[in-house]
Amino acid sequence: MDQSFYAGNRRRFYEMLPEGAAAVLFSGEDVCKTNDEAYPFFADRSFLYLTGISQKNSVLLAVKDGAGVHESLYILPPDPMAERWTGRRLTPAQAEELSGVSDIRFCDAFAMDFHRLAALGGIGSVYLDLWKANPADRDRPAHAFRRRVAEHYPYLTVGNANALVRRLRLIKQPCEIEALRMAEKITGEGILAMMRASRPGMYEYQYKAEFDRAIGQYGPQMCGFPPIISAGENNFCIHYYDYTGRAKDGDMILNDVGAQYDGLINDVSRGWPCNGRYTPRQKLLFDCALQTSDYMFSIIKPGMKMADVDATVRSYNAGLLKDAGVLADVSEVGRLMWHGGAHHIGFDVHDVVDTPEVIAPNMVFCVDVGIYHEQWGIGFRLEDNCLVTETGCENLSAAIPRTTEDIERVMSRR
Repeated sequence: MDQSFYAGNRRRFYEMLPEGAAAVLFSGEDVCKTNDEAYPFFADRSFLYLTGISQKNSVLLAVKDGAGVHESLYILPPDPMAERWTGRRLTPAQAEELSGVSDIRFCDAFAMDFHRLAALGGIGSVYLDLWKANPADRDRPAHAFRRRVAEHYPYLTVGNANALVRRLRLIKQPCEIEALRMAEKITGEGILAMMRASRPGMYEYQYKAEFDRAIGQYGPQMCGFPPIISAGENNFCIHYYDYTGRAKDGDMILNDVGAQYDGLINDVSRGWPCNGRYTPRQKLLFDCALQTSDYMFSIIKPGMKMADVDATVRSYNAGLLKDAGVLADVSEVGRLMWHGGAHHIGFDVHDVVDTPEVIAPNMVFCVDVGIYHEQWGIGFRLEDNCLVTETGCENLSAAIPRTTEDIERVMSRR
């Protein structure tokens, strides 16, 4: 992405702000892991979407008035000692080059700048990204700032910046689609590496090591989310991260993985037999998932209701499983299908977007068919990424082997 992408995102965001409003967005801060070690920093996605900056403790302040919008970007100041330990900080010139914001300041000036703005009556409202997936999630800088606004500037109303940004993120721009295509290529290399290395007796952490090595050849961004890689009975934990199990002859390997490229994250799942050859039961269930996925890619197009994607995945797969004799009745499908069949992807793997009622061109979401047959000991999912086009859709991850024949062919070359 270049600065024109981020500048364009801000322009569209500012168009939705009312006059007399300020927008304050934070990049985020370190989260302590233990003692003096922090978790790897992952920039707030709304902030990244609007600025291209992924450095901690950064702030975007924009004020909209009758004359237009004035925007300032606050970054960490130079600190030779801190940089000796944790690496070079962005310079003002670098921040401007990435973001397209010309007014670059240091973050220790933000509090006083905002105070002057609020105290002098220059604004009547402040928009913050207060998103939480769950109420119990930890507070982020925006939540702390909201409390500060309520205490010191109670006359300001607080608006929801997240509601505005998520509208923008729903429709992908050409450069985002190209980044997703690259993420698909990288993810495919990681999946192929696992397939080619697969053998009975292999530990899940060894599969993960193969995936990490392959995608690590493309740069430091690496995984967009913690890989889900499991074998055998561990496949029945939908979000499994232990990597301690060992594949037994006849087990299926489940993987749900995605690379991050230029901020964009994809999400692909494949299931294969660790010994390279599907059993009749494994093939039967996998072919039901594959036929369901192929059917979905044949019918998804603009104008289809988004809710119908998930519903159709479930009903179509249920019909196939009944016809195959796996289910006595389609009403029993919940015994084998445990999760939804679609979610949007983008700057988050489960992208925070304004979920649409109707599908439109340049939306990108997963088509996810999961089958979990505990009695047979077979659990897997087949997940691909769907780009909606003007007349239909495209499977962005189609090049990653997805039929039993293609997967067995890849694994026979080990």
